[in-house]
Amino acid sequence: TCPDNDTAMLDERADYWLPVDHYVGGIEHAILHLLYSRFYNKLLRDEGLIKTDEPFSNLLTQGMVLKDGSKMSKSKGNTVDPQALIEEYGADTARLFMMFAAPPTQSLEWSDAGVEGAHRFLKRLWHRVYQHSETGAANALDTGSLNKDQKALRNQVHSTIAKITDDMARRHTFNTAIAAVMELVNALYKFNDDSEQGQAVTQEALEACVLLLSPIAPHITHSLWHNLGHENAVIDQPWPQVDEAALVKDEIQIIVQVNGKLRARIDVPADATREQIEQIAVNDANVLRFTEDKTVVKVIVVPGKLVNVVVK
Repeated sequence: TCPDNDTAMLDERADYWLPVDHYVGGIEHAILHLLYSRFYNKLLRDEGLIKTDEPFSNLLTQGMVLKDGSKMSKSKGNTVDPQALIEEYGADTARLFMMFAAPPTQSLEWSDAGVEGAHRFLKRLWHRVYQHSETGAANALDTGSLNKDQKALRNQVHSTIAKITDDMARRHTFNTAIAAVMELVNALYKFNDDSEQGQAVTQEALEACVLLLSPIAPHITHSLWHNLGHENAVIDQPWPQVDEAALVKDEIQIIVQVNGKLRARIDVPADATREQIEQIAVNDANVLRFTEDKTVVKVIVVPGKLVNVVVK
């Protein structure tokens, strides 16, 4: 009801708020909340009070948190005290673990080791940000002057942004979104480039990690965002956008088989012809080890995927 409306039960504001964008609830609500809400929604619609046919646009039935294979219950004595967990590891760690341990529609088994693993990841991100910030303010990014490794990291950054945007907004698979951030952090530990553009690419990558993780771990990302040189709060930042140009690769990796067995991986220009790919493949040192003193019967090239050299 509209409490300040003295002439009717509802007014046009109900049409603004309905239907609910997302309803998240356990499957046990199917014969209670969901059934009753649909009944009342259709009753109000038939009476001309609202215009929506259904009360919810989307439904997500989340799984349960289990301990020792059973639903947590005080009577069973298998509960976990969240306050003790937060005091030891922080709220960000608790939230990260629960989002990462399983897809939202599946039940997750509580694991102390999993909580510790989530905490270690946040410490790794913290360390990498501080490691970078100690080098001073990063220079402006010049996408036209990047080398091969710098372009590869930017490609992973923007591929990660695209994936996580879809994981969170459409698929609601927060576990795979977190996994993608973890992969990007691993890539940043392997990327050691102290050049001006190397630091600029690192800055962009770390900012992406912090922004993408901020809905799940808001406290640590708030601090890390300031450490990256920003005065405003991370919560006020727009969602990172994908640079489509960064997704275009100059080179792609293709596997090379000899008689159907993997023997090498080669990097070829993204626009290479079949003939160029074939020449690079058959002249690769790892491939030659298995083709020398043999007759090449044919070479099968599947552009963008693989080359199979058939010998006898």
